[in-house]
Amino acid sequence: MTANFWYGKRVLVTGHTGFKGSWLALWLKELGAEVTGLSLAPQTEPSLHRLLDGACEGPGILDIRDRTAVLNHVLRSRPQIVFHLAAQALVRAGYRNPAETYDINVLGTANLLDALRVAEDIRSIVVVTTDKVYHNPETGLAFMESDPLGGHDPYSASKAAAEIVAASYRASYFAARGVGLATARAGNVIGGGDWAEDRLIPDAVRAWQAGAVLHVRRPRAVRPWQHVLEPLGGYLGLAQRLWHAPDGMESYNFGPDHGEAASVGAVLTMAEKHFGRGGVLLGDGSEGPHEAGYLVLDSARARSELGYHPRWRLQETVRRTMQWYRGLNEGTSARELCLADIRDFIHAGRREPQWRAAG
Repeated sequence: MTANFWYGKRVLVTGHTGFKGSWLALWLKELGAEVTGLSLAPQTEPSLHRLLDGACEGPGILDIRDRTAVLNHVLRSRPQIVFHLAAQALVRAGYRNPAETYDINVLGTANLLDALRVAEDIRSIVVVTTDKVYHNPETGLAFMESDPLGGHDPYSASKAAAEIVAASYRASYFAARGVGLATARAGNVIGGGDWAEDRLIPDAVRAWQAGAVLHVRRPRAVRPWQHVLEPLGGYLGLAQRLWHAPDGMESYNFGPDHGEAASVGAVLTMAEKHFGRGGVLLGDGSEGPHEAGYLVLDSARARSELGYHPRWRLQETVRRTMQWYRGLNEGTSARELCLADIRDFIHAGRREPQWRAAG
């Protein structure tokens, strides 16, 4: 990824009011892009989007299931690059409302790509799905992009279906126009500013700030934890590569090195230490609906083709995340905290081999 590439680019971020979308919109704004958003109003209180006072031009508050509204918004904003993050993004919410989850994640993706079919200036599209798109037989092996798609629960299956929708639109419409379209698979992202329900760190922060004990359903579940800036940096590098060399770009995993995957219990032990207080009640793994026990990604393709490499190890990721929430409680602004992390993340990258700038 090269910073000067983004200056003056017209970028549309769907889901810009969510956790990852808010970080991405702020980063793009700092890079000099002209950023517009498309999303529902923030779904949590507090909301990182509101704390940052937005980073997009215009409100962009609309429902991605509204096909006509999506088309009109795309025609007005005339994007050159699109990051599609708008989604129902929670496993347990998918169990509660499966039809709505499919409607948002599958038909919403189709609505956006259909609108982009007639967008004259579009050059690069990144559709963000999840690490949970794979059929998971719990073998203990890391998933590669060539592994079969699946999804036991409605959320995971809806994201796998969105992958198929994206592949169909790429083959049927965008490839012939020289428009790059790829899917990005990442998950278990942590960082400051997330207040969603049924996510480990937000649940921990809420409990510990209230002086309560956090009840954890599956402490032995292993996940590829990473700081929010890690996949976002991957998405930026992928979008730039799609702009210059769209052929053959299909799907990419963005995850930590294999040795950095860790159990829920291990992450909570780190979080307690860096937050300064806490308390955890561990379940036996039998509570609630099915969730994968072991999930790790192989990011070799992103390393080989994009020059992607994780910059912060798990201990540093957890430290920075808990430091962010503590800083906010102590009166530092969310914008200042986010920009400090972005600056440090960029600086960390300068000490490593640079990502390839295609073209």
